[in-house]
Amino acid sequence: MKLARILAVCGVIVAAPALMAQKWEIGVGAGGGFYTSQDVTAPGGSASANLQSNVAASAWLGNNGAGRLGGDLRYDYQRGDLQLKSGGTEATFGAETHAIHYDFLFYATPSESKVRPFVAVGGGVKMYQGTGKEVVYQPLSNFALLTKATDITALVSVGAGVKFQLGSHVDLRLDVHDYLTPFPKKVITPNAGAKVGGWLQDFVPMVGLGFSL
Repeated sequence: MKLARILAVCGVIVAAPALMAQKWEIGVGAGGGFYTSQDVTAPGGSASANLQSNVAASAWLGNNGAGRLGGDLRYDYQRGDLQLKSGGTEATFGAETHAIHYDFLFYATPSESKVRPFVAVGGGVKMYQGTGKEVVYQPLSNFALLTKATDITALVSVGAGVKFQLGSHVDLRLDVHDYLTPFPKKVITPNAGAKVGGWLQDFVPMVGLGFSL
């Protein structure tokens, strides 16, 4: 136990200069989400399933060192109805999503630069939540049911953007992310005899402000 404590203290001492050298940032952003779709197939044909495009918002805590590597711990919120479409028939159901993920940022320019392009890659979890009112009959229910349920899935995050320094402690941030998750079958539930698979992609362009601490 004593050895473990000594090693822990030594670790803190060694890491302290690196932690002090970090530039911390809090930020908020707003934009929109645009989903790809997957086909729900059944003996009678197929229906396209996804979430409708709608507003998106994000908040993050970022850390940037003296070099070109940084990172963001982000929370994302999106509106967007669950949707099924086949031919001229459409079914929708109220929904929202919540995501928490960590992204590594790789900058093209040093930390003192006023313009900093970057790419981002990371991962986390995303929660799909049906919020609509369930009814006795839903159009296209032979393919799938849009439900008032919750589905928590793994999330892969990739993206790119650029930061513009507006002042000594303020950055304007423009970015676009592609958030990928397995298809949320608990909120868009295939009916008996139907099936769906694959991943949903959620493209989210966003503008935000970051404030250095």
